[in-house]
Amino acid sequence: MKAFVMKEIGRVGFMEKPVPKPGPLDAVVQTTAALICTSDSHTVNGGIGPRENLTLGHEAVGVVREVGSEVKEFRPGDRVLVGAITPDWGDLASQNGHPSQSGGPLGGFKFANFKDGVFAEYFHVNDADANLAKIPDGVRDDMAVYCADMLSTGFMGAENGNIPMGGTVAVLAQGPVGLMATAGARLRGAGLVIGVESVPSRQQLARTYGADEIVDFTAVDVVERVRALTQGQGVDTAIEALGADATFQTAIKITKPGGTISNTGYYGQGEFVRIPRVEWGVGMAEKTITTGLCPGGRLRMERLLRMLVSARLDPTHMTTHTFRFDEMERAFEVADKKLEDVVKVLITF
Repeated sequence: MKAFVMKEIGRVGFMEKPVPKPGPLDAVVQTTAALICTSDSHTVNGGIGPRENLTLGHEAVGVVREVGSEVKEFRPGDRVLVGAITPDWGDLASQNGHPSQSGGPLGGFKFANFKDGVFAEYFHVNDADANLAKIPDGVRDDMAVYCADMLSTGFMGAENGNIPMGGTVAVLAQGPVGLMATAGARLRGAGLVIGVESVPSRQQLARTYGADEIVDFTAVDVVERVRALTQGQGVDTAIEALGADATFQTAIKITKPGGTISNTGYYGQGEFVRIPRVEWGVGMAEKTITTGLCPGGRLRMERLLRMLVSARLDPTHMTTHTFRFDEMERAFEVADKKLEDVVKVLITF
């Protein structure tokens, strides 16, 4: 089969690989649609260290090709969604309520980390009964694929943010995860959602997904503007959706005492992320910092698919580019270098 791989740090390309075989509890899925994530760029640029000929990608839907002898819920031919995170559900971390950390920190993040990812004609899924979800009739592949990561991660940012009904929320950066965090904040009952973003097209998408106010960090001081919008108090919840030290510090500064900083960002550079001491109340302002990795698993995926069935939102507004799998090199360049006002790149197979 054809696979799109990270050959080494900074270099990608196609190569031929054997079609994977499932273990007793596993499945092999034929890919029908996938999305490119900024995390793929982080990986290629060395964010998780050197990798050799590792198949990239972790956001995909497809059709079951083969299942292991112990798989009970899925059969060849089923249309399925696969979460970007595929935990080992028998692991102690999973039993302790942290499946994304099964096997160690970020251990549920298998695709394009320590096993081949989904940018291939076929890919392997562990614990199929717990990590696959059937796609309902009427939900298109190009919609369902967003549940794998963008909806799950963005909504997690809102869920971890302890948003009170009618509360105030600021979402820092309106990339795909930030946009879904914006939508999630509105769905969770926020009364005021502030999107922090400078790119006009992303500002417009933020309004589409529920932002009441837009703060352009290139034009105004974010801290001053957010305080003005909240009568000097700061927000109940700040969601960091970029993964930058400066943005994280801003999130601390704009959160009111007793509020929550919900981090979804991937910090791919630097050794430390700093907390501004005074705005943190020298450690005593009762500001809670929550972190999380995209929740995976069948139950999570089924719930997210239900949001599409009930038309709570349409994630396909984020699809700015579509390429065929054989155009993957150009597609990755567009996503990696953020060319042509890109937001999200869809790959069809």
